[in-house]
Amino acid sequence: MPDLGLAPDDLAAAHAERWAEFVAVVRRLRRDCPWDREQTHASLRHLTIEEVFELVHAIDEGDAGGMAAELGDILLHVVFHAVIAEEEGTFTLLDVMDAEIAKLVRRHPHVFGDTAVSGTAEVIRNWEAIKRAERAGAPSSVLDGVPTALPALLRAQRVQEKAAAVGFDFPLPDDAWSKVEEEVRELRALADAGADAERLEDEFGDVLFALVNYARFVGVTPENALRRTLGKFTSRFRHVEARLADAGRRPDAATLEEMDALWDDAKRLERT
Repeated sequence: MPDLGLAPDDLAAAHAERWAEFVAVVRRLRRDCPWDREQTHASLRHLTIEEVFELVHAIDEGDAGGMAAELGDILLHVVFHAVIAEEEGTFTLLDVMDAEIAKLVRRHPHVFGDTAVSGTAEVIRNWEAIKRAERAGAPSSVLDGVPTALPALLRAQRVQEKAAAVGFDFPLPDDAWSKVEEEVRELRALADAGADAERLEDEFGDVLFALVNYARFVGVTPENALRRTLGKFTSRFRHVEARLADAGRRPDAATLEEMDALWDDAKRLERT
């Protein structure tokens, strides 16, 4: 449990002491553990990504203890990468913190300066304008900063947000929905005409992209929406498997009608 009984100054001192201890542990691992000593930025890359997705899973599950543990693992990776960089002479942990503090202060003039904002929308517009100013003088695109390694749905959302921030957007939600319908019709026409897989994939991508765009207008995060649907599907299908197993049967030996009935049963249980 968090120690909320400490005075602010004592809590800050405790945090500083524990932070120093945490960094010291990572440095010792790097020095004394053969596995940790062999790691590089590249070798840790996929593990860093995995830790972030494990945090997302804990958030989805509403697991506070799991969130604390996964945040600790992510913090380990942040410090580990910084320690490797220090050894290479490229940057230090202090550089990481200094750069982030400066960026946060610079991009929040309504908090650390005299800029007045009317709400979240203006905060986002200012944020994007400040980022563009930071890149002034260098060849750049408003789409810079959207990592190519993001999951595709999330990347599509971020790309569209960036373009919309400079006015490249549908005027109204209905216009965005009309684009969805147009792309669906084109996909169906290609499928009915027996188009090859490459053309169908291309058109299917257009449908998804249009749906992501409409989701932005109605305040839905597509990545979260699909994760939620996957969670429902997984839970319901496991219910189907479990009920069939109770009867000594497997899904591949059941009829579609039987499985549909069990699926509907799972949905009823969710509602109750």
